[in-house]
Amino acid sequence: MTDTQQRITHWIDGRPWTGTPERTGEVFDPATGSVTARVDLAGAATVDEAVASARGAFAAWRRTSLSRRTAVLFAFRRLLAERAGEVAAAITAEHGKVLDDAAGEVQRGLEVVEFACGIPHLLRGGHTAGVSTGVDVHAVRQPLGVTAVISPFNFPAMVPLWFVPVAIACGNSVVLKPSEKDPSASLLLARLWSEAGLPDGVLTVVQGDKEAVDRLLTHEDVASVSFVGSTPVARYVYETASAHGKRVQALGGAKNHMVVLPDADLDLAADAAVNAGFGSAGERCMAVSALVAVEPVGDALVARIAERIAGLRVGDGRRGCDMGPLVTAAHRDRVAGYVEAGAAAGAELVADGRTHPVDGDAGGFWLGPTLFDRVTPDMSVYTDEIFGPVLSVLRADSYDAALALVNGSPYGNGAAVFTNDGGAARRFEEEVEAGMVGINVPIPVPVSSYSFGGWKDSLFGDTHAYGPDGVHFFTRTKTVTTRWPDPRHRGIDLGFPQND
Repeated sequence: MTDTQQRITHWIDGRPWTGTPERTGEVFDPATGSVTARVDLAGAATVDEAVASARGAFAAWRRTSLSRRTAVLFAFRRLLAERAGEVAAAITAEHGKVLDDAAGEVQRGLEVVEFACGIPHLLRGGHTAGVSTGVDVHAVRQPLGVTAVISPFNFPAMVPLWFVPVAIACGNSVVLKPSEKDPSASLLLARLWSEAGLPDGVLTVVQGDKEAVDRLLTHEDVASVSFVGSTPVARYVYETASAHGKRVQALGGAKNHMVVLPDADLDLAADAAVNAGFGSAGERCMAVSALVAVEPVGDALVARIAERIAGLRVGDGRRGCDMGPLVTAAHRDRVAGYVEAGAAAGAELVADGRTHPVDGDAGGFWLGPTLFDRVTPDMSVYTDEIFGPVLSVLRADSYDAALALVNGSPYGNGAAVFTNDGGAARRFEEEVEAGMVGINVPIPVPVSSYSFGGWKDSLFGDTHAYGPDGVHFFTRTKTVTTRWPDPRHRGIDLGFPQND
């Protein structure tokens, strides 16, 4: 490690870890290609230490009053709002997304914190008096214990904020394993939680890669696992953790479709396609990667999108650009390989991101926005989740044909339709097989009072993230049946009126 490279480590017992790491990994600035830090990578022993800390903190935190928990949440919300710029800067420095995107990520996470501040209402149980003679029944929600959160590189602040505030509000302790590609945001969040008054050990951050993940999935003291990532890994997480008796929500990949009907406002649709396809360099699980143009609008729509792509400024996210670099050189090369494969398969390469001008250091991990037209369902640019700035346009001759394309995908995260016909929109809402649907909204991420999650291969488990599903996931219901015999039946006089 050089003098200019900082050490990024774990957060255990309310402070940075001071042990000797088993292994370390490199952290890059994607806009320059330079190594800026080394991150400690936990082995099984360090994960065990982290889980032990969380388990010890859980016993007291679960018994902490709702009013005290809520006070911590409100304090954290205030601190996060005040220092959102600092968190956003850390995201841009390690992920590469432009500062506006990073700030938006923090804001969406903040909305979930605000939702969790209402935990006294959200945890209200039910009570039924007199289900039988002298018998009452009530239900309560209780926390699970130590909960693990495994978050991806593309939203290093927002995705942890989908889970951690709700889990903590419900009385659990949390072990967060962020991506080793951009780990600093997680430590900033941990410091803010500590400043907000969260007791030591209630939130633990353990840095690492697959070795740390595997230990969390099998650890006997971990009660649940929340995961966001690619579909193959989500399936692995779900199968491994559930086989070890854990509650699991594993959100997988996507191939989100945007259907444009002939009556749609094409300028609105083109703007939406560019923003949803290339925002955050396409490294979003809700990015639109497949646009289905229902003829005869294909040519006009593609021309509008191409015109907008030409005006996009690609470069360092700290310079006011529209799109930043990809997260690593290896990922950039992987996405560029799909551009080559799409052209070789016969798709029409309307805009080639490999030649797009860049306002940034030559060593950055650059790939500009790429637009393919006349893509067919057998091409890899359509079948695979590319996770980069590549938008594929397919042509359909009818609404039914477009819907068949969307529903034929193994993924079912999000889907959108652009139309001015209310009847067509209502039909799409009913018939499309996706967990989140947008009507003239390209990225239909639900607000925090609803829940985020897809269908089919986009979700393993039956519980979505945050919102009501989040409260359900991080608690378990206990139903209590009570009978208190009338003392008069036992000859005891408590001074009740005789006519009672």
